[in-house]
Amino acid sequence: SFYDKHLERDIDNGNHLLLSGNRSAKAYLDRINASGLMETAPDARFAFADIETGERWQVCMNNGPVPWWVMSPLRRIPGTSLGDYLQGAGLARAKQGQTVADVIAGRGTMWSRFWEPLTLAVLNTTPERGEARLLWAAMAETFARGGQHCLPMFAPTGLGNALVVPAERYLELRGERTMHQHALKSVETIADRAMMLRFANGRAVEVFPQDKVILALPPTRLRMVLPDLDVPRDDAGILNAHFVVEDPDLTAGLPPITGLVNSTTHWAFVRGDVISLTISAADRLGLMDADPEDLAPKLWAETCIGLGLGNATYKAARINKERRATFDQSSAEAAKRPAARTRIKNLFLAGDATQTGLPATIEGAIRSGETAARLAA
Repeated sequence: SFYDKHLERDIDNGNHLLLSGNRSAKAYLDRINASGLMETAPDARFAFADIETGERWQVCMNNGPVPWWVMSPLRRIPGTSLGDYLQGAGLARAKQGQTVADVIAGRGTMWSRFWEPLTLAVLNTTPERGEARLLWAAMAETFARGGQHCLPMFAPTGLGNALVVPAERYLELRGERTMHQHALKSVETIADRAMMLRFANGRAVEVFPQDKVILALPPTRLRMVLPDLDVPRDDAGILNAHFVVEDPDLTAGLPPITGLVNSTTHWAFVRGDVISLTISAADRLGLMDADPEDLAPKLWAETCIGLGLGNATYKAARINKERRATFDQSSAEAAKRPAARTRIKNLFLAGDATQTGLPATIEGAIRSGETAARLAA
């Protein structure tokens, strides 16, 4: 999260959706005394809009593990039948190396309005590339357990204020120190132990016999520090667009998140007078090199249709291109995720690109920290 001078607003670099079924994220928030900084929706209700047809609908899940909501045409996706929802059973039986497209049959309405948007959102890649077992891992802890595990959780003042600032305060109160802009350059080892950490600013930190080291680095940086480690590529991009609306009253009453189908944009998040858009797999969709001045009006036009804003205008816009948003969650690259335990006995790995069993999500990142801390302790 950061303050954008052009927008004159605090914004999140990227939009992330936490769900009530994310048990590690909830435990983390409790530990750093930040649960009150997140707002949980009263029900598992998700708004959608089709940009081509103009249709709008809401998917409203019931709380129990038995998905009674799919029985009702008023609560399920328009144009889908009860049988369409049985396709998800193939994900639970997916084998290593199979993609979402391999195990989901049919390319009709259910595909375009559910499976494709869900895969893009969760795996940040297309269904033709995304590892099926990873998508199921995320669904098994949320959608497959019923609506009470799918309540959206939002950070009204930003993810940084909810997830990062309280954690730093928690550490400071216990005498710990957080230092920023200290890029790790190398780890010096003798035999099977880390002995020295060297940083880009020239600082060196000796690792004493009782010390343990945990690295939480994206794959590209990890490969530089531990060159003998084979890690997945982390060049899967996400594009985010942020708009400050001219008339703040226009956003009042809008759903906090809306899924857009048959659209360049995938998700629209509303926070105050700022509407933030997310386009997953933007590298695969050829948008990372698009001119922001051409792209912003196009995305805003889709937003006005999807959110029913008519001819509304915006007074400021910003396009953020995160070229290394996540690791490549294709089957081939997901197989390269490193374990938390390394050949260096006093060095452990964390980060959502490690073997968490989950996709590249906040939940997976936090769980990786739990694993690394447990091993180090």
